[in-house]
Order: sequence, then C-alpha cells, then structure tokens
Amino acid sequence: MTATLSFEKLTLGYDRLPAVQQLNTEIAQGSLTAVVGPNGAGKSTLLKGVTGALTPIEGCVTINGFCEKDIAYLPQQSSIDKSFPMSVIDLVAMGLWREMGAFGRLSRAMKSRVSDALAAVGLTGFENRAIGSLSGGQMQRALFARLLLQDAKLVLLDEPFTAIDAKTMADLIKVIKNWHAEGRTVLAVLHDYDMVGTHFPETLMLARELVAHGPTAQVLTAENQFRARQMCEACAGVPHVCGKAAA
Repeated sequence: MTATLSFEKLTLGYDRLPAVQQLNTEIAQGSLTAVVGPNGAGKSTLLKGVTGALTPIEGCVTINGFCEKDIAYLPQQSSIDKSFPMSVIDLVAMGLWREMGAFGRLSRAMKSRVSDALAAVGLTGFENRAIGSLSGGQMQRALFARLLLQDAKLVLLDEPFTAIDAKTMADLIKVIKNWHAEGRTVLAVLHDYDMVGTHFPETLMLARELVAHGPTAQVLTAENQFRARQMCEACAGVPHVCGKAAA
C-alpha cells in the first residue's frame, strides 16, 4: 500500500535532547493506527514531529500525496485553555478557518455544516454554551466536531479518550471508524491496550525507539510490552539520553 507518512532515521527531541530516536517505518495510506508505549516513550512527541511543531534533530518525516492543510491534529485536552471566553459554535467553526479567513463570518451554508458536525457528535443544542461550562466528554465531542469540519486526509489524535465517559468514548470511536471507512489515515496515541486490540487494526509501539509496528495482534504481545517497559526504564534517570517531555 502507498505510504501516507514515512519516517527515515527520525530523531525528535527538546533542546537537542532526543525523545524519539532513529525511527524508520511507514504509515500506510488509509490505515487506522494506534501509537502505544510506556510513559516517556515519545508518543506525543512523534505527533508533534508530524505536524511540524518539532523540527527533527536528525532524519526526516515525509508526507506523501498531500500538504500541511490536509492534516487535522487534536492535542491532549489538558493543553486546551477552557477558561478562554468562547462558545461551542465558535470553537467548532474554527474547523472552517481556512475557508473563512482570519476575519471571515460564517455563511448560512457554513452554519449548516457546523450544525451537522455538532449533531454528528451528539451536541445539538450546545451551540451557545461557553466551553468553560462543558464536561470533559462534552469538550472532547466539540473538538471532534471541529475535526470533522477540517475534512482532513490525515487525522492525528493525542490521547483522545482521556477523562471521558464510556458513552462519549463509544460515540467518538464511531467517528474514528467512519474516518477510516472514508479512506482517511488516522494515527492515535492511546494507553488502553484492550481498546487498541478491539478497534485499531494497526499498532506502532514506541519506547523512544521503535519496538514493533504492524498488525495489532502481532505488536501487542506480552514480549513486546515487557521489552518496551525495559527500554524506557533503562533510560529513566539518564536525562542526557532520554530528554524531557517525551510522553
């Protein structure tokens, strides 16, 4: 299959301290892939490298067949400032910013698309609610609605199911599976191995270096999980090697 992403000798880090090292692998076009590994394995760092938020220390990320505007990225919810005075409709409409421009207004057609996106994630009637009033699950639904409007070919999700209820989780998994069915490429950082085994056909396991990548059943073996923990524990307390903020 054609690769959407290619990682060649990719090393990423902070202040020249590597958090992901010498990664060589490819993400197939249209694949649904979980990125797993122990805390400090470099999972979130890898997504930041794909978005261009981090410049490689060494090697490269190659995006094949599309450009930066075709990437939708959902950061960890903890990094989003819910105290900012913004309504749900304003947050979700940000998914249309490339069409609207910095100072554009929502047309009637755009408002209809926003309403459809809110309905798709179960938030009809929440348009005028302040984002600060939303529960964790409601906020994540709103963020997924924004992603729907971006209509991206590559979707990057960083811990999308942290601190949300089971019903929201089930609904958002349906959204992700719809993206997969539409041929979009989805890469998601996850911690719940049972969920990964149930819903994600492909898995990339990191422990700063590549542990395994392929069909989920072949990657999520007890042997690979033990090896990943050993690799991360070996670098704990060795800051000149392991770097920082390598979640």
